Amino acid sequence: MHEARLIYPPLNTPKPVADDVWIVDGPVIRFGPRWLEMPFPTRATIIRLDRDRLFIHSPTPLDAALKAEVARLGKPCWIVGPNRLHYWWIPDWQTAYPEARVYLAPGIRQQAGARLACDGETLDRPSGYPWDDTIATLPVAGTYMTEVVFFHLPSRTLVLTDLIENFEADRINSPLMRFLIWIGGVRDPDGSTPRDMRLTFAKNRAVVKAAVARMIEWNPERIILAHGRWYDRDGTAEFQRAFRWILKS
Repeated sequence: MHEARLIYPPLNTPKPVADDVWIVDGPVIRFGPRWLEMPFPTRATIIRLDRDRLFIHSPTPLDAALKAEVARLGKPCWIVGPNRLHYWWIPDWQTAYPEARVYLAPGIRQQAGARLACDGETLDRPSGYPWDDTIATLPVAGTYMTEVVFFHLPSRTLVLTDLIENFEADRINSPLMRFLIWIGGVRDPDGSTPRDMRLTFAKNRAVVKAAVARMIEWNPERIILAHGRWYDRDGTAEFQRAFRWILKS
């Protein structure tokens, strides 16, 4: 597969999304069983709070050029791993910014093993964080995967990780992968929660449905995703479409 078509250049540079919100598109990673690893484009989100404090969500690789650009935006104060699969580059950022506090979703330490030796605080509650006045926090708990979602109140920007994936088929050469994103329910323009991830919520449907209702109440203008095309407008409508699998149940 020509993985270069999956990325969203320019890479490793902050791109403005809204006032005080940027995305950083990163490289392709491969994930899945060894016999069927799939390529995923990656994306980080940076949110600036008062006093130029930066909230770094699901960080991508940190090179010298990106570090210089981040310095122009502010000072990283919080580095966030939003679910158990999004942690790989956190140690690099923590080494570069030792004064920043690391926050980790449930399950990350178990998943990361020796890769993540740094201490971190657990993201296991909806409030009580230093960013509460600007960013709302909402854990969405499943039996295997808990994803913590964030909502930037001033810009009405919802930041997700894997709760919605949205792969563009015309960027994929492999017929097998095009089939898999279709059967998995994550093909643009109808991206949604991956079908395998929905299984982790099977025993918590009421909790998940309540979390979805809460996010609809936020009325997001845009939705940033970690994998695939994100939604720069009509956020609430896109969200309701993507979560019809639970809203109609």
